[in-house]
Amino acid sequence: MSGAVTMPATHLASPALAVRIFLSFAFAYFFSALLRAVTATLAPSFSAELGLTAADLGLLAGAYFLGFSALQLPLGHGLDRFGPKRVLLFLMALAVLGCGAFALAQSLPGLILARVLIGMGLAACLMAPLTCFRLRYSQAAQFRSNSWMLMTGSLGMVASTLPVQWLLPAWGWRGLFWVLAACLLLAMALIRWWVPADPPAAPPSTPGSAVAAASAVAPASQSGVAPQGYRDVFLHPVFIRSAPIGFFTYGGMIAVQTLWAGPWMTRLAGFTPEQSAGGLFIINLCMLVAFMLWGVWMPRLARRGLQAHQLMVWGLPFHLVILAWIVLDPQPATAVGWALWCVSCTFVSLSQPAVGQAFPAALVGRALSAFNLVIFSGVFFIQWGIGLVIDALRRSGVGEASAFRIAFAVFGACCVLAYFWYLRPGGRHPSTPPGSQR
Repeated sequence: MSGAVTMPATHLASPALAVRIFLSFAFAYFFSALLRAVTATLAPSFSAELGLTAADLGLLAGAYFLGFSALQLPLGHGLDRFGPKRVLLFLMALAVLGCGAFALAQSLPGLILARVLIGMGLAACLMAPLTCFRLRYSQAAQFRSNSWMLMTGSLGMVASTLPVQWLLPAWGWRGLFWVLAACLLLAMALIRWWVPADPPAAPPSTPGSAVAAASAVAPASQSGVAPQGYRDVFLHPVFIRSAPIGFFTYGGMIAVQTLWAGPWMTRLAGFTPEQSAGGLFIINLCMLVAFMLWGVWMPRLARRGLQAHQLMVWGLPFHLVILAWIVLDPQPATAVGWALWCVSCTFVSLSQPAVGQAFPAALVGRALSAFNLVIFSGVFFIQWGIGLVIDALRRSGVGEASAFRIAFAVFGACCVLAYFWYLRPGGRHPSTPPGSQR
C-alpha cells in the first residue's frame, strides 16, 4: 500500500450502513477489551500450571500494554494514509496469531511474546472505529458511537471476569484462547463484509498539493494550512489543553478500574478475593450502563447546544469530590464507592472524540492515536506510581491503610491540577465544531 487516503469532506453513511459499521467494529472491540483484562481472571491457572510468581504475572499482564502502546504513533499514520478498515484487518491478523501462540506457549517468555503480539494486533480496535466514525458519521453520532464503543468495551471487561471463570472447567485457559482466536476471525469477517472499503490510496503528491488538499477539510478557524504530522498534533492548542486530563483522569480511571480498586477492597475493606471479584464485576457493570446512557444522551444534549467542553467543565469536579470523600472517609470505600467514582470519571470520555473533531479529516487518525497514547501512558504510570508511593510509605513505617490513602491523595492532586489546566484560557475548545465539521 502506498499513497495517502483521501475522503470527501461530506460522505455520511446511511442509517442502515451506520448500524452495520458500528456493530462490526463493536464486535471486534468487545473481544479486544476481554483479552486486555482476562489475565486477572486467569492468573491462578497460569500460576498453577507454569509456577509463575506475582512479578511474573504483573509482567505478563503488562506485556499487552507494551505491544499496544508501541504501535499507537505508527498506527495513527497508517490510519490516515491507508484507511481504518485496511489497517484494522491487517493488525487483527496479528492478534489471531498471538492468541494461537499464547495457547501453545509452554514457558513465561513464550507467553509474554504472545501477549505482546496480541496487544499489537488489537491496537487499532478503538482508533480505527473512531477514525471511521469521524469520516462517516455526523457530529452527534460520533459522540454517541464513541460512548457505545466504550460501553461495549466495558461489556468485554465484564465478560472477562465471572463468565470466563465459568468456562474454564470445560475449556481450560488454552482452549479459551483458541476460541478467542476464532472469535477474532469472525470479527474480521464482519468488518470485511459490512464496513465500506477505504478510499483508494492517492498517488504521491508534492508538498504544495498535499497542503492544499488537507486545507480543503481543515477547520475554518485555522490558518488555512492543515498540520501535516505528529509535531503539529502535539503542539495543537486543543491537544495541549486536553492531554493532562487524558493522562491523569482518563488514564487514572482505567488504572483504578483494572487494578487498584481490587487491592483497596481486599487490603483496606477486608474483602475476600471472591468478594473483590464480585466488586469488580459491579464496577464494570456500572461503567457499561454509564457509557450506554452517554450514547443515548449525547445527541439530545448536542441538540440543546451543550457541547463536550461544557459537559467536561461541569462534570469533572464530581470525580474530584468523590475521590476526596474516598480518601478522607475513615470507613474504607467498597465496590459501591469505587463504582460511583469511576462513573463520575466518564465525563472525560468525551475528550477523545472532541479532540478528533478539532483536526481535519486527513489528520484524525494521528490525532486520536496520539491522544490514545497519552491515555494509556497514564494507565501505566499511574498504576506503577501509586504502587511506588505505597511501597515507599510502607518502608518508612506508615500503615497500609494510610499509605493507600496518601497515594490516592497524591493522584487526586494531580487530577485537580489537570482539571485547572483544562480550564485555562487560550486555544479553541475541542468541542467547537470546525468549519467543515459535519
